[in-house]
Amino acid sequence: MVLEFEKPIADLEQKLQEMKDLAQGRNIDLTSDIKSLEEKILTLKKETFQNLTRWQRVQLSRHADRPYALDYIYEITNDFIELHGDRTVADDKAMVGGLGDIDGRTVMFIGQQKGRNTKQRQLRNFGMANPEGYRKALRLMKMAEKFGKPIVTLIDTPGAFPGLEAEERGQGEAIARNLKEMFMLKVPVICIIIGEGASGGALGIAIGDRVMMLENSWYSVISPENCSTILWRSWDYKEQAAESLKLTAKDMKGNGLIDDIIPEPLGGAHKDMKQMSLTLKETIVKALKELDKIKAEKRIEQRIDKFCSMGVVVE
Repeated sequence: MVLEFEKPIADLEQKLQEMKDLAQGRNIDLTSDIKSLEEKILTLKKETFQNLTRWQRVQLSRHADRPYALDYIYEITNDFIELHGDRTVADDKAMVGGLGDIDGRTVMFIGQQKGRNTKQRQLRNFGMANPEGYRKALRLMKMAEKFGKPIVTLIDTPGAFPGLEAEERGQGEAIARNLKEMFMLKVPVICIIIGEGASGGALGIAIGDRVMMLENSWYSVISPENCSTILWRSWDYKEQAAESLKLTAKDMKGNGLIDDIIPEPLGGAHKDMKQMSLTLKETIVKALKELDKIKAEKRIEQRIDKFCSMGVVVE
């Protein structure tokens, strides 16, 4: 899958491959030409991805090859054991969680999971959790607290499921309860937006001591398309909506809504999943070491203060 703004890069990469095939097939020395083209491609990549518009970053966050929560979890942990069910209604496949080992330390991972193909997307409900998904997440958080295990949440959702049946089972209440309970968790909580972070669906597992975003993810009260639909009665203004929403990691950091930005490989997380997973692991380990030095009561106090100070302007 090649996005519109990536096409000039893809065209040069195709020419580079053709040049390599020609050199190999006809035994011609094109070393200098190949090197020159590789440098040109690298320069174009840097210029392109350093100057992406907000809408282009939204597109990148939705790339079909972008790693999802379980991809990262299985890559950075040993002996991951997925846990299921909310013990009330069902096991929501859009919300996943379980225990995994990072460098000898057990961590509770929770995240939204999308699907790679049509069948998986239907099973995972496109990463849009029902109330039982948020109740499962809270059950796992409480389990982690009981046994003194830190919590890491990986957020990637276009929003909580908005269907009538979800509302009937208490979607708003489930999310609200998660917000309340996450403020008071005694164990370290790290929240990372790895793709899309839309509305209460994302916030339902995003109250933590450290809130971070991958470089090409987005976090907002509403998606650009839905914002455009409400304001202009059309999806045609989604790019303008994305600019107005200021939803990128850089915007969120500048507004004090997140703590840090996690860099991605050049071209996006999907270009080098191994490197992205390693960076994510190192970030989690570093954050846990910092949080371990703070007493539980102090962590809770700082967590509450951080979120209460958001949106407050002092002149």
